[in-house]
Amino acid sequence: MNKNTGQGGVFSLLKGVPLSYILVALFVLQIFLAVGLTAYLSISNGQKVVYEVASELRREVANGVQQNLQTYLSTPRQVLGSNQNIIDLGLLKIENLATWEPYLIEQLKIFPDALALTASNEQQEYLAVEKLNDRQFLLRKASKSTGYDLYTYKIDSQGQRTQLPEVIKNYDPRSRPNYQAAVTARKFSFSQIFVPLTEPTLLISASLPIYNSQGELLGVNSTLTHLSEIGNLLQNIKVGKSGQIFIIERSGLLVASSTTEEAFRLQNGKPIRLAASQSGNSLTQATAKYLATKFSNLDQIQSLQQLDFSFDGKRQFLEIRPLQGEPNINWLIVVAVPEADFMGQIDRNIQTTIFVCLGALGLATILGIVTARWITQPILDFSRATKDLADFTNGEDSVVKVQGIKELNVLGGSFNDMAQQLRKTFTALTTKNQELELQVKQQTQELQQEIQERINSEQKLGQHSRVLAELANHKAVFEGNLETAFKVITEKAANALEVERVGVWLFNSKTDGGLRQRTKLQCINLYERSKQRHSTDIERNLADYPIYFKALAAARTITVTDTRTDPRVQELWNELLPNNIVSLIDTELWVGGEVVGTVLYEQIGIKRTWELSEQNFVSAIAEFVALTLEVCERIRAESALSEAKEVVEMANRAKSIFLKNISDELRTPLNSILEITQSLQDEVYSLLSEEQRQSLNILESSGKNLLELINQILDLTDIESSKIELQLATTSIRGLCDSSLSFVKHLAFQKNIHLSIQIPEELEPMQVDERRIRQVFINLLTNAIKFTKEGGKVWIEVQPNSTNKYIFFSVVDTGIGMLSDDLFKLFQPFMQVENSSTRRSTGTGLGLVMVQKIVELHGGTVHAESQLGKGSRFTVKLPWKKVGE
Repeated sequence: MNKNTGQGGVFSLLKGVPLSYILVALFVLQIFLAVGLTAYLSISNGQKVVYEVASELRREVANGVQQNLQTYLSTPRQVLGSNQNIIDLGLLKIENLATWEPYLIEQLKIFPDALALTASNEQQEYLAVEKLNDRQFLLRKASKSTGYDLYTYKIDSQGQRTQLPEVIKNYDPRSRPNYQAAVTARKFSFSQIFVPLTEPTLLISASLPIYNSQGELLGVNSTLTHLSEIGNLLQNIKVGKSGQIFIIERSGLLVASSTTEEAFRLQNGKPIRLAASQSGNSLTQATAKYLATKFSNLDQIQSLQQLDFSFDGKRQFLEIRPLQGEPNINWLIVVAVPEADFMGQIDRNIQTTIFVCLGALGLATILGIVTARWITQPILDFSRATKDLADFTNGEDSVVKVQGIKELNVLGGSFNDMAQQLRKTFTALTTKNQELELQVKQQTQELQQEIQERINSEQKLGQHSRVLAELANHKAVFEGNLETAFKVITEKAANALEVERVGVWLFNSKTDGGLRQRTKLQCINLYERSKQRHSTDIERNLADYPIYFKALAAARTITVTDTRTDPRVQELWNELLPNNIVSLIDTELWVGGEVVGTVLYEQIGIKRTWELSEQNFVSAIAEFVALTLEVCERIRAESALSEAKEVVEMANRAKSIFLKNISDELRTPLNSILEITQSLQDEVYSLLSEEQRQSLNILESSGKNLLELINQILDLTDIESSKIELQLATTSIRGLCDSSLSFVKHLAFQKNIHLSIQIPEELEPMQVDERRIRQVFINLLTNAIKFTKEGGKVWIEVQPNSTNKYIFFSVVDTGIGMLSDDLFKLFQPFMQVENSSTRRSTGTGLGLVMVQKIVELHGGTVHAESQLGKGSRFTVKLPWKKVGE
């Protein structure tokens, strides 16, 4: 027996290649893979660290900017808050601005971040103090004394005032943005960025309206700040080597920047707001244009955004953070950091890594060549000796001499011993060669004969199976013959789909504590197309294949193109791979609204992609199998139902006879007891004490209840045994309701319960048994009164349906009601709903049962609705058979 080692697959491609080349290639490949993977991981981890550092830097810078801005913007609130406190104490009055001048100067000294402080009132007076440096201030004033013109003065450290030539005629501070913003907000707020009348710059103010105790506006106190101050604040924050920070409004207008660029341009001597997308700084402009492209509206940015984009072929990291929390301040903080700020050292490390990898690869190649030559030279000697050994006819001895490698030395000695032994046995083998050839020829003839016999046998088996299937046809399916039907179905399905195997698998049914459990899937019939045979008795435990059964439960059909790679059938590999099953499709069997099994189709040899038409065919086969199971189950059920029906009928007859006899036996003595009780109550024999009278009342009440129970049992027995025949007659609907209410008026009067009826006018009569239906309404009304407290309401509602085919009678009360979970007990014999109120009310538990039976005899239904503590509604639905129909 020959063994071919390494002659297939990849090794067949290396046939004829020298071993030295193979060893060198393998050494180089291993080093290349190891070094390459190391270099890749190094570069990848370096980039990952860069991204993390860039993200953390952006976040820290944005946090610092936000904290500084919040601190900077909190100063106006402190200044104006202290002014409000002084005004509340009466130390300053907004109506008299002359006293404010020294106070505002001192405040500017206390709060160095404030550029200017202003006060204006409803009398068109205006006072503003602006700090030029620690010793000089600008004073702007408009009042009645100046003719409401705005004059500007310079104040030195000695308090000397020098008027400047700048004068603005008829200045009204009430028209300025800071004043109007405060009046509109009616509380502390920031104004929009605006241009002052006195100088070419941009300002933002914080204002606080001043009111008197009656809520009348007296004036506005404000602080003014140059936007350039915010720019100076941003310039003190360093972002990498060349990163930038700028602040924009939601409209895209620039507020401030960490560059020296102003947030405005001068046009005809007047400052004009500058959009960030029109900035002179290329990075600021590119960032603004990217945001405009990324977000159609900057109002969409409501939370922290970390982004990146390309500018001039270089990657830029962005962080956009909304600045909120102050009234009318809705800015965006933008931090832009070039990736190049972080990648310099990383690029140098990458170059070093590449050079090291190339050096290692070259060294590995040289060492591989040397090692290969050292190993392969002795092997070449073995090869030459082996060729000589193969030719025993030359008569020369093949001897191998190996030096240097211990293992090869041992192998050389063994080879020389083997060569001598082979030469000894060669002669004996030659003499037996002819005998062996003769035996092989004989065995070959026998094997061919056996194979031919097997082929003939399989052909006969296939022919017999097809004939059996044609004879069975579909008759077996509709007769519920499972064994024959499953054979027909599996065989036809296998031939139609040209698959190797088709099997029908059903779940077992195991009862544990009254609950049916499924523990395994059993194969009822498995047809193999190549062998054309059916088999059974294969099963799969659900506990052994959790993944497979979970996948089957998630989808009604599992389609697998390649079983070797699909994880849903990985638990079945031990069964599928030995049988060369590479594709399968499995569909569930549904019977009676639940899954009872599956139909499994298996393809061998080559992968198969299941087409939609094939999947539909598979589903149709599953329905065909389910139909067979339903027919079989129906046949069994019909047989069992027939037997059970006979038993029930016999039991009902025996029960009716028994109840009739026992009721007659009980009624006679019970009537005698009631008559004697009535005579005793009438004091025919002697006078009664109060205690005796109460006992007789209890005896009479119990006897009447017992007699009522006996009568209801007899009526119920007659209904169930179909002895009652309805006496249908034309009946007035209103008259039926009125007569029913009259029967229970005395009960309602005793509990002061209001009775009423809600019925449409001119309803046509209906065909019913009036006495029986009146009994239904009386029972429902009696129950309603019984469980309704004193002073409550009970009424009847009558309403036909839209087609006038049915009419609905509802008995409604405002009584104690019941839980929805107790409603199912109402129409069960001798069952009463138990609660603290119903325990005090007597009853037989048969009244509602009689109601249901009588209504059903009329072809109607009874429905109950109730809510605990709010009342109940019992609705009777009856066919409305009009007169003449």
